[in-house]
Amino acid sequence: MMRKIIQIDEEKCDGCGLCVAACHEGAIELIDGKAKLVSDEYCDGLGDCLPQCPQGAITMIERKAAPFDEVSVRKRQKALAEKRNEELTTCSCPGSMGKVIEKDGDDQCSCGHDEEKEESLLGCGCSGSMARVLEKNEGGECSCEQNGGKQVQAQSCCRSELRQWPVQLSLVNPGASYLKNAHLLIAADCTAYAYGSFHQEFIRDRITLIGCPKLDDSNYYTEKLTEIFKKNTPKSITVVRMEVPCCRGIIRAVKEAMLRAETIVLYNEVVISTEGHIINNL
Repeated sequence: MMRKIIQIDEEKCDGCGLCVAACHEGAIELIDGKAKLVSDEYCDGLGDCLPQCPQGAITMIERKAAPFDEVSVRKRQKALAEKRNEELTTCSCPGSMGKVIEKDGDDQCSCGHDEEKEESLLGCGCSGSMARVLEKNEGGECSCEQNGGKQVQAQSCCRSELRQWPVQLSLVNPGASYLKNAHLLIAADCTAYAYGSFHQEFIRDRITLIGCPKLDDSNYYTEKLTEIFKKNTPKSITVVRMEVPCCRGIIRAVKEAMLRAETIVLYNEVVISTEGHIINNL
């Protein structure tokens, strides 16, 4: 049948993935770094993905195509959701072991003196999902130990402000105790590498959740954040992203989750340049 359907210009596509997140039917996938329409029957022809593309690579055309199949779409959505859940619940890496990092007092540096306190097992049933508290002594002088026979200078020691583990959004359990009534920092992966004072200006006194809207599934982020917001009633939400277009997806995921969860809290949005400067703080 002749009907409206999207067309993707692969030459213009930069692989940002924003269209993938915008298509709730799952009609678009990133394959070899390019957005592709995986099946005509998944595309409803409404064009929700068009305004999300920063490169203008998506257009609406009329051509012969299989009719939109709502039943097939529902099956695909269910399959994608099950795949994401399976990836999360079959984790076996100790690096995803849950932790809460507590800090008490006045220390300016705690190099080499972190203590870990385990909480109850959360999530996938393996050690990698166990929530933990990391307690840090904040009183007194820098506690850096000798390094190769040379004393580390206190003024060059920059302490970690991280208060929980894990930080990857895909690994965080929505039922973790550290999320309750927390001040949340939701940051794109690259921001902490680009901005030098990230720990002191953003992580301090917040619970940190990170992810990459280009490489990961933004629809999954929206679902996960919606669950977190509903269960935990955050006190505030700060979102930090890079200036590059492919990073905008994290903003969309957070705002959509706030709408779904009916979360009305203090919201702050920060944009970091690739040179490491704050270029927007709303």
